Amino acid sequence: MDLDGFFVAACFIAIPWIVLHYITRWKTAATITTDDEALLEELYSLAKRLDERMDTVERLVASDNADFRPARLMHDREVDNAPLEELERMMAEKKGARS
Repeated sequence: MDLDGFFVAACFIAIPWIVLHYITRWKTAATITTDDEALLEELYSLAKRLDERMDTVERLVASDNADFRPARLMHDREVDNAPLEELERMMAEKKGARS
């Protein structure tokens, strides 16, 4: 192969192959894997359990101290429930699509 053939091969085969290779690697690295989804669902479940425990602790403290006012999101207020309901709807859709 002469020098001209080498440059043609480099310009039309090697360079596009390298560019497309790294574009593909970049796209696959940006996607969420099945293991990541399982971890997110586990963390979401844990967060819900911790939230229920916090509600219990706050109810116990409020029963002992009438002046106690929790300074966090409350499960029984509509303004606090809207983002949680949206998240639960999205997770249910994701589970339905995966099944």
